Amino acid sequence: MKTKPKVVCLMGPTASGKTQLAVALHQQFASDIISVDSVMVYRGMDIGTAKPSATLLAQAPHQLIDVRDPTQPYCVANFCQDAQTFIQASLAAQRIPLLVGGSMLYFHALQTGLADMSAADTNVRRQLEHQANEQGWAALYTQLTQVDPVAAANINPNDRQRIQRALEIYHVTGKPMSQHWQQPLPPADYEFINLALIASDRAILHQRIEQRVQQMLADGLIAEVNGLFERGDLDLALPALRSVGYRQVWLYLQGAYDVQTMQDKITAATRQLAKRQLTWLRRWPNLQIIDALLPLSERLAAVKKILYRLSVI
Repeated sequence: MKTKPKVVCLMGPTASGKTQLAVALHQQFASDIISVDSVMVYRGMDIGTAKPSATLLAQAPHQLIDVRDPTQPYCVANFCQDAQTFIQASLAAQRIPLLVGGSMLYFHALQTGLADMSAADTNVRRQLEHQANEQGWAALYTQLTQVDPVAAANINPNDRQRIQRALEIYHVTGKPMSQHWQQPLPPADYEFINLALIASDRAILHQRIEQRVQQMLADGLIAEVNGLFERGDLDLALPALRSVGYRQVWLYLQGAYDVQTMQDKITAATRQLAKRQLTWLRRWPNLQIIDALLPLSERLAAVKKILYRLSVI
């Protein structure tokens, strides 16, 4: 039986220390880091994504960072195609592909297959956003129950992003999203070594999140978002601007919040993001868990032990 090529996936919630560990691994092994982050793909969005600095990227290059302008949507289908290209190039060079990030849907689609859905359509998305502003999201959810009752039954009536995406797919393709679910694309044909950085104490993770938000604001997050705001060609209908941190600062710049309210909302949204990431990880099969609270040297040793045992190194 032919052995499948091995691909290492380093996952974890926000603020768990994935980048630090990935760089340490890259410095010790012949590996290529491939970013799995749905927001780091956008240029000009650095502080709010905790994007590695230019100095760090020079030491440990990351693929799939800064590959889109914020006006250009980047979807999970784009990621799967791009990631496989970089994985194949890494394997051809006899190196270890090291996928690192917290976009769990991207990891899931790459490993299990992806329904054949259309790429994002900005114009349709803006029309839906306008309709929601005029009629309310409840009206859009009612519309979804009419055109795609199967998808609607699997979407929370308060989940605006998924409601919008389901209607977008329907309007662009003429077919309900649930019909696309029946036509999956095959998963990537690799052996995935799934590692997860999970904090043994959730309270400490929450402290790290709060500290990260404070540091981002101190580093100039408001100025960064203001630069995007003043471009004049961006709005909250775009996936890039709906991401955690950027949406809240954008609304602050529009006068919706004061500074403290904005900070509180970013912190709360980031904690919710971490909770969703951990929910994904709890049901991930064959997951190798490393305590995110261990010193870097101990985390590195734990990963090396796992990779050695699984014949990756």
